[in-house]
Amino acid sequence: MHTTLILVGKTTSPHIQALTDDYAARLQHYTQFDITTIPELKNTKSLTHEQQKTMEGEQILRHLQPADLVVLLDEHGRELRSTEFAAWIERKQQAGTRHIVFVVGGPYGFSDYVYRRANEQLSLSQLTFSHQMIRPFFTEQLYRAYTIIRGEQYHHE
Repeated sequence: MHTTLILVGKTTSPHIQALTDDYAARLQHYTQFDITTIPELKNTKSLTHEQQKTMEGEQILRHLQPADLVVLLDEHGRELRSTEFAAWIERKQQAGTRHIVFVVGGPYGFSDYVYRRANEQLSLSQLTFSHQMIRPFFTEQLYRAYTIIRGEQYHHE
């Protein structure tokens, strides 16, 4: 199964980027994993939040294929424990899903078009994290899920 993480905007912290890259490299052992970064919009002061979400959404939608399983990482999504997330991934694999695309939106969330295209929404926590911090948190959780699926000694419960 191929897994993609779509992000809006670059990481400004080299430490966050290094941590994200570390888990992305570890994931290659389990799945074809890649990260697509959509450039942040420029000159947004004259745009409303809705206009920004619409413009970012158009860029996100350009990276999606009709057969992709699209999962938004969204504060209103369903929360799963790490073992539940692993079971969710495993069910997708067993169902023959070829490509899962996880999407982290911009600072104002997703446009209605992106919500309509999405198949599911997941939340990483009830806490609010910066868009920068979601990157290493999510890649670590995805890595953790694959180690749980394989029964490896990474996750302790």
